[in-house]
Amino acid sequence: MWSALPFDVWRMLRFGAVGLLNTALGYSLILAGLALGLGDIVSNAAGYAAGLTLGFFLNRQWTFGGAGGFRPGAVARYAITFVVAYGANLGVVIAAMSAGFIENPFVHLAGNCLYSIIFYLGSARFVFVGGADDPDALAATNAKWPGAAT
Repeated sequence: MWSALPFDVWRMLRFGAVGLLNTALGYSLILAGLALGLGDIVSNAAGYAAGLTLGFFLNRQWTFGGAGGFRPGAVARYAITFVVAYGANLGVVIAAMSAGFIENPFVHLAGNCLYSIIFYLGSARFVFVGGADDPDALAATNAKWPGAAT
């Protein structure tokens, strides 16, 4: 029986594996776009879009066991979770830059760790709830965040 708690080691490992796969796909597309002369912005957007799409479907099916089918609002909740996590990542980078840490790879590592934690918790508690394995989670989510299922 899988735990409904956000601290489920096997689920966290699956989330990490999905993250590695969507990063590999996204980065490959960024490199391909650059090689094709699409430029930084278009290449980056295409890579992120593909990685996020792959991540959504793999996390829904494999990481969080969404055998209950597609729920309305899941894509919007996934996008919101991404924006919040990415915003926190940028917040770390901007705060570090303000403190004088310019182009420091450890700052980006710290931001990425925060991004991953927020994205995992958001996915576990906000995006992928109420599947076939978790009939009470949807009611709990609606109680915490009215209108989240829309």
